Amino acid sequence: MEQLKPSPPNSSPLTPLTFLERAATIYADCPSIIYNNTTYTWSQTCTRCLKLASSIASLIGTHGNHVVSVVAPNIPAMYELHFAVPMAGAVVNTINLRLDARTVSILLQHSETKLVFVDCQSISLVLEALSLFSRVSNRPLLVLIEDDEFRTLQTSEYISTYEKLVEKGDSGFNWIRPKSEFDPITMNYTSGTTSAPKGVVHSHRGIFIVSLDSLIEWSVEKQPVFLWTLPMFHANGWSYPWGMAAVGGTNICLRKFDGKIIYESIEKYNVTHMCAAPVVLNMLSNAPNKKPLKHAVYIMTAGSPPPSSVLFRTESLGFVIHHGYGLTETGGLVISCTWKNQWNRLPAMERARLKSRQGVRTIGMTEVDVIDPESGVSVKRDGSTLGEIVLRGGCVMLGYLKDPEGTSKCMKNDGWFYTGDVSVMHPDGYLEIKDRSKDVIISGGENLSSVEVESVLYAHPAINEAAVVARPDEFWGETPCAFVSLNGKVKTSEKDIIEFCRAKLPRYMVPKTVIFKEELPKTSTGKIQKFVLRDIAKSMGKTSSMKMSRM
Repeated sequence: MEQLKPSPPNSSPLTPLTFLERAATIYADCPSIIYNNTTYTWSQTCTRCLKLASSIASLIGTHGNHVVSVVAPNIPAMYELHFAVPMAGAVVNTINLRLDARTVSILLQHSETKLVFVDCQSISLVLEALSLFSRVSNRPLLVLIEDDEFRTLQTSEYISTYEKLVEKGDSGFNWIRPKSEFDPITMNYTSGTTSAPKGVVHSHRGIFIVSLDSLIEWSVEKQPVFLWTLPMFHANGWSYPWGMAAVGGTNICLRKFDGKIIYESIEKYNVTHMCAAPVVLNMLSNAPNKKPLKHAVYIMTAGSPPPSSVLFRTESLGFVIHHGYGLTETGGLVISCTWKNQWNRLPAMERARLKSRQGVRTIGMTEVDVIDPESGVSVKRDGSTLGEIVLRGGCVMLGYLKDPEGTSKCMKNDGWFYTGDVSVMHPDGYLEIKDRSKDVIISGGENLSSVEVESVLYAHPAINEAAVVARPDEFWGETPCAFVSLNGKVKTSEKDIIEFCRAKLPRYMVPKTVIFKEELPKTSTGKIQKFVLRDIAKSMGKTSSMKMSRM
């Protein structure tokens, strides 16, 4: 046995790029991408990606892991670039198109981007970002992605258009396979709820694993019809661009959407699957034109803990929701609330409560635990003892670009990746997130979960959105401060909301302050920006509390 070692026939580097070649063979004439009046087949998509990859390689070369950035919404070019860029031996970096020019400039300079593909509606943003470069010689080349529906800013800054690069490319291009499966394939800057983005680098191996793992856990059948409501610039669309190639799916691309567009697209294209943050579930359940679906639509939700009341309302319309958990640092979903058949016999609200938990590790993850970050010991499986979620597995990132200190802080010598998410472990082995570590409110020495308070607020008939942060307090140190937006269906007041919470929560968890907002600040992927709300709460000054019973 000792003489049997890895050899070229049995140790080819894993890469998700091979999914495209296979799709082009099996699903050659089946639709791969639909966008407005444009439809491509898998054979056409494979050819377009090869031609584009050859053009990219001729512009920047095929060595050195050069970064190629993309600033675009969910359009065909964005999908194709997930394959074409790494096929050219480069690393794809999808940038949040809603960032300001200063931030975009910082990201482009930090990543040392060689080439930027920019959508016609974002050309002004990128040009402004380039004007802020400290050295003109470091500015990347620009390629314009045109769209027949929009006028393009006339400028000499870009070297070519997207379609011209596709047109002049070589369809017989011998794409660059990774020498090692640990070679980088993608980099994403975290856009989450913090103000300090980091460049998360993933390997071919990691993306291969998480792409297949996500399909298996969600039980995605061959040739689904996938509606792109999740931005592909957010953690590469949880790696589903590659996953859809693996199963020969049809990608329905949308430049923008709302509840009405989603419902119309579901009916028009016979959509079977979509990914959505809980804010989109809220949008669907509150849409004025909502009506029960004619067929089941499977939704994978993640990004923030979904309130059980929102899950209940959305599923009552015919959506079948699967709840998962992941981070930019894991490339996709690595924990899933895997459903048990016996739970189907429970009342609807109880099913929704169970489904709101994050769950257990997926097949592709090696280990998941909730530990006391000080002692490193697993917390009690009692559903109440708080600890930090830690992970280890093949799809955990390689690390943060140019940030060895930041990498070592979360990828420690004990073999765990520390997520920063605070959770409990239930007796059945399913974990449930209670907060980000920085969002835990400490009131009178009690650790208070803002997520738990928010789930109660979402059950109020007048509330559309809710977020709870700490507000300084003279006596208790911190008290819960609730920011809410209303749905316009029921009249309410601060007193009414506080009384509603008192009937359902321990007294120390009841918000002492309720702030009404027309809309809560969010990232482009629907996460509420709590750091913005924390600043507002802090600027309001300390509340003046009298000592009271906390029972």
